[in-house]
Amino acid sequence: MSSPPNPTFYLASGTSPQPDPLLPIRPLPEEDPPWTGWEVLGLAILTILSIIVFLFASTLVSQHLLFPRQPASDVAKFPLVTVTAQMLAYFVVFAFMVVLAKRSGAVSFLAAIRWNWPTAWPLYLAGGAVLAFVLQGLAHVLPMPKELPIDRFFQTPLEAWALSLFGITLAPLFEELFFRGFLYPVLVRRLGPLPAIILTAAGFGLIHAPQLAQAWAPVLVVFLVGLVLTITRAATKSVASGLLIHMAYNGTISVLLFLASDGFRHLERLNQ
Repeated sequence: MSSPPNPTFYLASGTSPQPDPLLPIRPLPEEDPPWTGWEVLGLAILTILSIIVFLFASTLVSQHLLFPRQPASDVAKFPLVTVTAQMLAYFVVFAFMVVLAKRSGAVSFLAAIRWNWPTAWPLYLAGGAVLAFVLQGLAHVLPMPKELPIDRFFQTPLEAWALSLFGITLAPLFEELFFRGFLYPVLVRRLGPLPAIILTAAGFGLIHAPQLAQAWAPVLVVFLVGLVLTITRAATKSVASGLLIHMAYNGTISVLLFLASDGFRHLERLNQ
């Protein structure tokens, strides 16, 4: 039986072994994360279950300490209770994200999700602000419902501040990690860039649908936001770039609401 070729021959002669011409050469996938689509689905299920568990716990604690005379079903609908439950759930899911990303041990968490902080980061913040004004202009010509479930978060100044801060910080961070950091790469690997971009943006729009009364016009606006964020992720190979746009978009909307309500002191103006 003949022995295998000596690898030192190729080093010495300056040549390298040639691929078998009969075997097809398959290029490495552009996005090849160490997690699978099933694991991303598991993250989604974990997120839903965590929110339910923490909402139940937050409701019981809030009822016992702050609202002893209120029924639990009413306390669970309080905006501060639901925001607290989401925050706690996000921390739990983030821990599992880190475990999935670092499981292979080959790269760090930030490298695995393609964090890649952009050098021209102010441009992405400016882009998010421009996107907010453009889509707000579009919203004014679409048949938007007069009342939406998310409006209940703007009943008091404290609730308005809480939702605004949450919407500028933790909410966009978690959404970018899940949709552009974890979901998009597995869809690209399976389906290619264009279907992955559309499906990721569609999923982003659908998770916001309950807050928007499932009305097609506001959901379309959120879908377009997701489309821009996912295209940015695909073009820059950077989750951080999309996060900056997302934060600036939400921040611009919050500033406009702040100004329209005189510093959240006259929230009734938002419904006029």
